[in-house]
Parts: sequence; structure tokens; C-alpha cells
Amino acid sequence: MANPASAPTATHTVRGACPHDCPDTCALDVTVSEGRVLKVAGAADHPPTAGVLCTKVAFYPERIYHPERLLHPARRIGAKGPGARFERISWDEALATIADRFRRIAAADGAEAIVPYSYAGNSGMLGYASMDRRFFHRLGASQLDRTICASAGAMGYRATIGASVGFDAENVVDARLIILWGTNSVVSNLHFWRLAQEAKRRGARLIAIDPCRTTTADKCDQHIALLPGTDSALALGLMHVLIRDDLLDHDYLARYTLGFEALKQRVLEYPPQRVAAICGISTQEIENLAHAYGSTRPAAIRTNYGINRSAGGGMALRSVACLPALTGAWRDAAGGVLLSSSGNYPVDTAALERPDLMPTPAPRTVNMSTIGHELLRAQPPIKALFVYNSNPLAVAPQSAEVERGLARNDLFTVVHDLFQTDTADYADLLLPATSHMEQLDIHKSYGHLHLQVNLPAIVPLAEALPNTELFRRLARQMGFSEACFADSDEDLCRQAFDWSDPRLAGLSWERLKAEGHARLNLPLGEAPFAAGGFPTPSGKCEFFSEMLASAGLDPLPTFIEPHEWRQSPLAAQFPLALITPPARNFLNTSFANSPRFLAQEKSPALHIHPVDAAARGIANDNPLRIHNQRGEFRARAVVSDRIRPGVAMATSIWWRKLSPDGRNCNEVTSQALTEMGGGATFYDCLVEVERVV
Repeated sequence: MANPASAPTATHTVRGACPHDCPDTCALDVTVSEGRVLKVAGAADHPPTAGVLCTKVAFYPERIYHPERLLHPARRIGAKGPGARFERISWDEALATIADRFRRIAAADGAEAIVPYSYAGNSGMLGYASMDRRFFHRLGASQLDRTICASAGAMGYRATIGASVGFDAENVVDARLIILWGTNSVVSNLHFWRLAQEAKRRGARLIAIDPCRTTTADKCDQHIALLPGTDSALALGLMHVLIRDDLLDHDYLARYTLGFEALKQRVLEYPPQRVAAICGISTQEIENLAHAYGSTRPAAIRTNYGINRSAGGGMALRSVACLPALTGAWRDAAGGVLLSSSGNYPVDTAALERPDLMPTPAPRTVNMSTIGHELLRAQPPIKALFVYNSNPLAVAPQSAEVERGLARNDLFTVVHDLFQTDTADYADLLLPATSHMEQLDIHKSYGHLHLQVNLPAIVPLAEALPNTELFRRLARQMGFSEACFADSDEDLCRQAFDWSDPRLAGLSWERLKAEGHARLNLPLGEAPFAAGGFPTPSGKCEFFSEMLASAGLDPLPTFIEPHEWRQSPLAAQFPLALITPPARNFLNTSFANSPRFLAQEKSPALHIHPVDAAARGIANDNPLRIHNQRGEFRARAVVSDRIRPGVAMATSIWWRKLSPDGRNCNEVTSQALTEMGGGATFYDCLVEVERVV
């Protein structure tokens, strides 16, 4: 690989890959001149990207050269919190300070008092989990359970299907029915939407299931606006009708499923009338959807992780995942269900992360979704927090507790980021991070089946370092002598996958580096699971799951009420169910400090139905106070029938420091967890809304 420092000064193009937490994982063509990124375009020769980018990434140079980029290590001077001031220091001083504090904490309190906090701010294999995990494993720090997005749904889906696999998105153009369940594809899965649109042009019917009439729902043939947290009930109601009316593939059930008779008894408990009352929709909508699904081939369900953010989130994905096996939809290449494609990649996690470096017994595990609670109440106490690839003060639930925890004078906090985020205001040390265009990485996807390389387009700005080099240097500073801490980024790319796996037949790191991207060696146009059955213990789609039973969970699909159920006593005080999906121009808190996108979003907004608005004397653009027992935040009113009655929607996630009142929607979200996977329950939240006079 050519070093970008020695790259020609003439205008040239570098192969890249988008590292942000999005299923599309676009291949990029980065135009560079005289060491500066001029333009970013989607790679036309990459089938999933097909030359198209979302607006956020199309303007990526503005992010790289943002005037507030962190460029040098810095130490806080003065108090923690909003308005915190920092003074520049050298990397040597920063690394020495971290190593000294870590040694002293480990000696006094044990290394478990040190906690890493990271997620998918960079989703590359190296940037997400490689040298950093090696460092914290060797240190003996607490492990982090990374549950904030997908853990519940992934567990429920895995209990049914066996792995994070499903239909090949490239085949969906041949579907005759596409159900977009809990996914606003136009905003958060643009390239799947392009394929769905092609299917529609060929005659497919598109149905959106979402509490809000999203941009995606606008473009579908039908929209079903169920209540948040009721997706599993709807799936059970559909199963009831499919079984009652014999819209089944009996041969498929006999050969490829486990537990059908038990499932049949369970769904008797969910007739359409009961389900309609739970979901807040009509009985006829359930009947019609079930008949459309049971009588159309190929039929594809594209779902996403929004439906796993309530108390029964794992069961929601599990219940949806049962549907294709009832009708035999898996027989078709364009049929079945897709939550994530990430399980198709032969990742060598042990080689990348080296869990063998951990002490025995293994250190404790801290759940990232309850970091507010943990910072205030963990025993033994957390004495150091190392934040990278995340912004927990803005993104974690019940942020008032997170803020109180970060404000502790005895907590040593390090933040490695591109910008001085809300979390960074509470740091003792700020460390400058590279953008992905300044580093090497290798990528899988959770929305398609292509492997991609990200070559550094430019040298790192000023003193910015990638995660890999930061933790390589920290390991040296701590005196860790294991050979793995000397691995280069190219070494890590070679270690990231099992290149001998048949799915990578004919591929190598060298070929990928030269070509930029390549599809896994999986046949295009083949029905899912056609060759070897399901990757479950039984080899079948498991309606009855021994895995769940052994974990003390219901082995059959069921409906679990939200923690904050609209039929509970709490609803008398806080009657509106709040959901907080992404704003079109933000991706979690990434891009949320861009002047361009801030201007387009204007200010934090709360969407509320005209009936609910009228009952509260609320009109468009009124300033609102949204509150519950945990806290409050402010937003402007958007009165619209796009959101169903009884539900409010706050587009997210705003930086607190860029919000009118210094707060965001996570002031009111809960640290309560899902029934499986320990996941966050962001969409399980009752609030009241009032006009600010």
C-alpha cells in the first residue's frame, strides 16, 4: 500500500469505505489533490452503492476540515462540564499521564475499576475492535457489554434463525411483496430502498409498518401505524390468521421447522381482535396483511433494530423472524426476512481482539446501556473511563445520571474523538482522532455481502491518531511486551478474517487492497438456507428455542408489554409514548455538529398528532417541554398527522450543548433493559408534553 504521505500531488482517487453505523457500508471514491480531500463519491462499480451516496457522506470534506476538529492532545484546566477549557500538551505527556493513572488505579482498586466505553462511531474492523480490545484485555479492565443498539434483536433473531443472516438484499428486486417493518429505509438504508423501488417498478407491493408515516411510508402502497413496542403482538396476530386460514407451506413446516405444534397453540392466544387492541390498529388491517403475506410469492420482510428498543424487543424480532417459515417464503431467493447480513462474514474475532490476554477469572462486565447507573453505583466503583467511538453523555439513556457520573471529581476520564463532544466536556484528557480518510481499515457490512477496504486518502491532520496507533502506543507506555501489540494495521487487516473459509475463496488481503471491494463467495440468486439448512442447533427454523428456555426465557414467541405501557397507571400522568428515531441529517450524534445539517434540522423538534396537540393547546412551532419522572427537554412543536395519536416523536440525537436548553431527548429515556440481550429500551418511554408559555 502506498503511504499517503508520498502520494502524488496531482489529483488522484483513493478507494474508501464509509465507516458509519449504517447497513449500506458504501464504497467510496475519494478525490484528493495536494494532500487534501476535494470530493467524495459513491463507487459506481460497487453493486450495493451503485455510485449513490447519502447527503451526509457526500459532504464529508466538511467534516474532515471542520474548524472545530481536535488536532492536538489536551488537558482540562478548571471545572468539568459545559464550557470546560483545555490546554495543549504533547502526546508523550498524554500517554504518560494515562499510564500513570491506570497503574495507580489498578494497584489501589484493581484494573476492573477501569472501563472502556465504545461503540460504532467507527464500524471498520480495525477501528471498532482490534488493538483497543487487546489493550484492555491485557490490562484486565472491565469488559463492556455493547448493548446500546442491537443486542436484544440479535439474540431473538438468532434464537429463531441461528445467525445474523437472511435474504440477499441484491435479490429483492424480484420480490412481489416487500414489508418494511420498523425501518425508514429512505433515511437509514438508502441503497436497499433503491432495490425496493426497482421491485415496485416490476410490480411489487410495498407495505410500511411504523408508528410514524415516515418518508419511506409515504412512498409505499400501504402504511400500518401500530403503537410502539407492539410489533411482536402484530407478528403473533399474523401467525394466528396464517394458521387459522391455512395459508401455510406444510411441506416446508414438516421438513425445515421445529416446534410448530407448540407455536400453533401459542398463537391461539392472539386472535386479530385482541392484537388490534394491543397494537392500536384495526382488525381488518391484520387480516388483510396476513392474507397478502400468505398468498404472495416471493415475499420479503426487511426489518431493523428500531423494533428491539422496548421491553420485549428480542421477542419482537424473534416473532417477525418466524413468519417466512410458516409460508415457505424462504424457498425464494427474493423471500424471507433480513435483519442483518453480518453473520455471513468469517470474522476471526479471537485473532483481532485476543481475549486470551485477559486474566483468569475474567473481569466483570459493565452494560453500556446503564452507564449512568454504573458510574454512580457500581461496586467496586469505576475510577477511570476511556471513551472512543461514542458520545455517551448524548447517546446513553437517562442522561442526567450519566452527567452526574461523569462529573465525579474522582473519575479519571479520557476521550478520543474528532470533536469536543458533550462527553468530552467532562474529560480530563482529550485525544485527537483521525477520520476514516486518514487511516487504513477493512470492512464487512450488515446490509449486503461485500467486503471492502478503506485506504487512507490523506495523512492524519496535525497530531490525530487512529484507534489502532493510540492503543499501540499506550501498550508500549504500559510496558506490555506481547508481540501482538507490534502488529501493524496491515497485519490486523490480514488477521480480521479467516481467509481459508470457502466464503472467501479466491480472495486475499492483497487482492482486496488492490481492487477495493469484492463480494463474498456466495451465489447470487440462491434462496437462503437452500444448501445446508438453518444455522441453529437443530438445523431448522426454531419456533421453540431450547436456547431461550435454558436462559429462563419463554421458548416460544410471545408478546411482552413495554415497561412503560400505555395501559399502566403511569400513563395517567404521562400519556404519550415517545419514540426518538434518527434525524435525517444526523447519524446518532455524528454529523450533528455540522453547520450545514444543523441549518437543515433547524432545532430539536417534537412531532405530535393534531388531536393530542389540540388537547394541550399546542400549535406548530410552539416551544414545548417534554417531561417524565426522569427529566425533561425542550423542543419546537411539529403538529402533524404523520405521527399516530397517543405517540410523540423527537428526532435525534442532538448534541446537548447545541440544544436550546442544554439537554436532549435522552433526559427522559430509561435505563430499563430488554428481556433478552440486556439491550437499551429507548422507545419504551412515556412522557407528557406541554406548551411553554
